[in-house]
Amino acid sequence: MSSQKMLTRNQFLVLDVLKEGEKPLSAYDILDRLRGEGLRAPLQIYRALSALIGRGHAHRLESLNAFVACAGKECHKSGLAAFAICEACGQANEFSDFVLRQRLEGWAEREGFRTSHSVVEMHGTCGACVIRS
Repeated sequence: MSSQKMLTRNQFLVLDVLKEGEKPLSAYDILDRLRGEGLRAPLQIYRALSALIGRGHAHRLESLNAFVACAGKECHKSGLAAFAICEACGQANEFSDFVLRQRLEGWAEREGFRTSHSVVEMHGTCGACVIRS
């Protein structure tokens, strides 16, 4: 059974909004889009987001206090989620990098640091926005 089949109605709704979003969304952006579905309270959104993150369906971008749907399962296998965030258009692209993961794990091992999860966020300008400017 797929883990998506085990989602609640609110989790399905929130995940659909994240998947349709062209850029990261705040909890209040998500709430605004789901008011017509009967969701009225921020707590409903935060609970759904917490469950989606816990199940590997979504990520929180700390620097933006916003959320995105997970673009792939590599981050969950490796324990590292990495994002390139465009400051011009707002796009956030998730990627996986083996070398980056190795370096972070190596540092943690040398320092005796126990990592629970890692999120790397790079901010800059995406290739499409560079061409337009």
